Amino acid sequence: MSRVVAEVIGTRRLVLVPLGVEHAPKMAEVLSDPALHTFIGGEPATADELRSRYARMAAGPSDPAVSWCNWVIRLREDEESRKQGQLAGTVQATIHPAAGPEPGLVAEIAWVVGSAFQGRGIASEAARGLVGWLGQHSVREIAAHIHPDHAASKAVARAAGLEPTDEWHDGEVRWVGREAR
Repeated sequence: MSRVVAEVIGTRRLVLVPLGVEHAPKMAEVLSDPALHTFIGGEPATADELRSRYARMAAGPSDPAVSWCNWVIRLREDEESRKQGQLAGTVQATIHPAAGPEPGLVAEIAWVVGSAFQGRGIASEAARGLVGWLGQHSVREIAAHIHPDHAASKAVARAAGLEPTDEWHDGEVRWVGREAR
């Protein structure tokens, strides 16, 4: 099975653009709020750290059956100024063959939206766009791991069609959607 490659995904208000090393400086600004790490740990990355991370992501995993698809979330252009929209966050999917006899793929997804852009439904819209795109690529199960106290991420997961399971991994609950929408 060949790798899945990230493509541009459009939604009503957003364009998900395949992530590139050139996005690192702006994303370092967008993701600079330490509060974004409350549930995931760590601290904001510098532009140089993101350049290095994004280069590794672009190189892809060593396992040819696994695909790393990463996007920046760009707001659509401002109709009045005709300016290209601002970057607001990222979404990602790690895609691999499903275990068991049924063919198809499984995707683990994640999202992060900068603090200045939260509360506007951007993460939910981006996650729904991503889930819809995955459904066009033979993905039969989509999962996300969410800290049990992270209400905003739970809302995003529900908006994307995921439901919590009884499974835990590294202190987070596994949420699953069996039908890509």
